[in-house]
Amino acid sequence: MKFFKILLLFVFSATATIAQNKIQNLEKAFNNLLADEQAKYAIISLCVLDANTGKTLFAKNEQIGLATASTLKTITAATAFSILGKDFQFQTTLAYSGNITADGILKGNLIIIGSGDPTLGSWRYQNKENVVLTQWVTAIKSAGIKKIEGSIIGDDRIFGTQTTPEGWVWQDIGNYYGAGTSGLAWRENQFDIHLRAGSSTADEVKVVKTIPETPYVQIVNELKTGASGTGDRSYAFLPPYSNVAYLRGSWGMGIGKSGISVALPDPAFDCAYRLQDTLKRLGIQANQVTTTRLMALNNQPIPAVTQKISTITSPTLSEISYWFLKKSINLYGETLLKTIALKSGKAATTAKGTETEINFWAGKGIDRSALNVIDGSGLSPGNRITTSAMASVLFQIQKENWFPDFYKGLPEYNGMKIKSGTINDVSAFAGYHTDSAGNKYIIVININNYSGSGINKKLFRVLDELK
Repeated sequence: MKFFKILLLFVFSATATIAQNKIQNLEKAFNNLLADEQAKYAIISLCVLDANTGKTLFAKNEQIGLATASTLKTITAATAFSILGKDFQFQTTLAYSGNITADGILKGNLIIIGSGDPTLGSWRYQNKENVVLTQWVTAIKSAGIKKIEGSIIGDDRIFGTQTTPEGWVWQDIGNYYGAGTSGLAWRENQFDIHLRAGSSTADEVKVVKTIPETPYVQIVNELKTGASGTGDRSYAFLPPYSNVAYLRGSWGMGIGKSGISVALPDPAFDCAYRLQDTLKRLGIQANQVTTTRLMALNNQPIPAVTQKISTITSPTLSEISYWFLKKSINLYGETLLKTIALKSGKAATTAKGTETEINFWAGKGIDRSALNVIDGSGLSPGNRITTSAMASVLFQIQKENWFPDFYKGLPEYNGMKIKSGTINDVSAFAGYHTDSAGNKYIIVININNYSGSGINKKLFRVLDELK
């Protein structure tokens, strides 16, 4: 018995020594990064916790607020799980106003009532575009509607008219990753523009087509053909609710993809437009398409619903969070932020969402001054979060019953389950790692204002010391 006690003491001592050596090596690697030429004018922060106890194992600049890029999504997802619950679902309702005559004429309007569901019509889930449209057509036919005298109305009122956070950059807003929220989102609020480069840099880039066809958007093509190997350096400048898109930048010769994805300027309008187009091809006439926003602009009253005829339920929050974290979908983050505000009895705005989020974590003991949150996705360069605060969130959520669903969505980088974040001159990672000895760590590393490229490899050299 005495022998086993001595052996056990030896094992614990050896394990502690190995762990201590790892942290010493981690500090050395971090200092090497500080001395790197790429970090000469940068701020680097690192916070490593023992995932079991929450004890700080190593921290440097952990109380300095930095732009987070998409690592902020970890806090947004954790807040959404906490406030909405892992089984939360959005619902989209198809209804009509007025009445249906004996010969099938709807003396009123079809109304698609949105609840903010960012997955409606998305190719990632069961409720794909064709599935949704088929369900709606079936409901319309079952209601006995053969002709619509009024309009097809996209009701997007639930989120108001401000689709993008105030801190977003103009260059981002017209592109798919800058797609804003909508009370009636559709196909993740994006469409594709297929392009073809010229045979030389003197030739113009051709706009081949849009998918789906979007005739109500005028495309002004200012793209230049880029040299072979320069790839995609194109941007779409398309503000919310506009019908003119400017394409600027370059599209390289020999590029391996067909085109770019662009943010829908008015998703609610496009959703109603697609339903109108589908009905038209089936011989069911609908005179026009509009939205509750456009009706309000024209001082038209919003018609009262007479009858609901179809309800589409979104995937659960657990399913939404998986793709939110795995593919870093900014639209989902902004939608979740507005939804937690609504769930908390506040207006469904970005500002109220950030307020709700900060108050929630302040109630969990995190200094609210360490959480300067501008948006839900991290796309805004104005976000300022400390690595210590983010690490604290990641530690606290491990005990929640929804944590396995959260953890499942984290991507794998460098052999670790960590969320990445990248915007101009910002690179960050946040998540979890279990080393070869079974020790579990929470890791948040962030660099702002670095120079050059390839910085992630150098961040990984630091994190490698925990393997």
